[in-house]
Amino acid sequence: MPERGDAMQPLSGIRVVDLTNLLPGPLATLMLVEAGAEVIKIERPGGDDMRGYAPQWQGTGAAFGLLNRGKTCLTLDLKSADGAARLRSLLEDADVLVEQFRPGIMAKLGFGYEAVRAINPKLIYCSISGYGQTGPRANEAGHDLNYIASTGLLALQPGPADRPVVPPALVADIAGGTFPAVINILLALRQRDLTGEGCYLDIAMTDAMFTFAWRALSGYWASGSLATSGQGELTGDTARYHLYPAKDGGIVACAALEDHFWRRFASVIGLDEALVDDKRDAAATIAAVGAIIASRNAAEWAPVFAKADCCVTIMRSLDEALRDPHFIQRGLFEHRARSAQGATLPALPVPVDPQFRDAASSEKASPPAL
Repeated sequence: MPERGDAMQPLSGIRVVDLTNLLPGPLATLMLVEAGAEVIKIERPGGDDMRGYAPQWQGTGAAFGLLNRGKTCLTLDLKSADGAARLRSLLEDADVLVEQFRPGIMAKLGFGYEAVRAINPKLIYCSISGYGQTGPRANEAGHDLNYIASTGLLALQPGPADRPVVPPALVADIAGGTFPAVINILLALRQRDLTGEGCYLDIAMTDAMFTFAWRALSGYWASGSLATSGQGELTGDTARYHLYPAKDGGIVACAALEDHFWRRFASVIGLDEALVDDKRDAAATIAAVGAIIASRNAAEWAPVFAKADCCVTIMRSLDEALRDPHFIQRGLFEHRARSAQGATLPALPVPVDPQFRDAASSEKASPPAL
């Protein structure tokens, strides 16, 4: 498929006013930038907190640069008459507004949905918050860990109850905030094509966490049986979906769920035939597999599982993954951000197909200055 130039990007001509900070909103508007939208990021006096985060790169927080490249930044004090007037002017011909304040703050500033709709009835107004704009918990403070804890998702983690593990991914921020925001903004733009009207989007990061509990919910609603920590086919209750330490401390990630993969795995490691039926005594099978895996180093197991092709891999560090020829060949890290001083840094990979990006240049604009 031929690459598209800037003029053919699907969001060319779309102006987004971004009133978000930290992660969920900025990552959402970054994805819109990648698809051709113009994003004007409004920052309070002093700027987004993430500008000061370590490590620093070329005078700004590296994380800020990854999330906000390609945007234009304006400093506005929305509590002042001048700042409010400038925002009102921007909203008159904007297509999308994304905000991430606590519920009610935008209304206090004079920019609640009804007030903005009066300015521009075609605007798509997207609010991202932890618990949504309505309900008893709407104004409760929180971060990602709070959101997965309050929705029951964290209780499904497979670590020992007395040694709980903090997940490595910000699931609520990205999968509950960023992705639903982008999806619904695109749906709203399509709906506006049909109706000519804008709309209001209430994105609650906690809402999508129940989507991630799909397996536990299906069992609970169908049978009344509630999975707890470490229980369930996908949370450590079976030998087929388990993490096994190798002799050298490397981790073998086994996901041989289907019977043909499981039997292939059992065969190449030499599992006792009496334990292959893991439903008889799951704990015994897990222990036996664990002992076998622990008898050899991860590097010794790697070619065995690669040849067997049985949904079993060796856990890699992030550094090792960045050097994987597969991801390099797919061009995940070719996209780069350039600083005002001319230095470059790999751009954060985002799930926007390359055909929708600006094909005229492999380097996006530098992290925006205030």
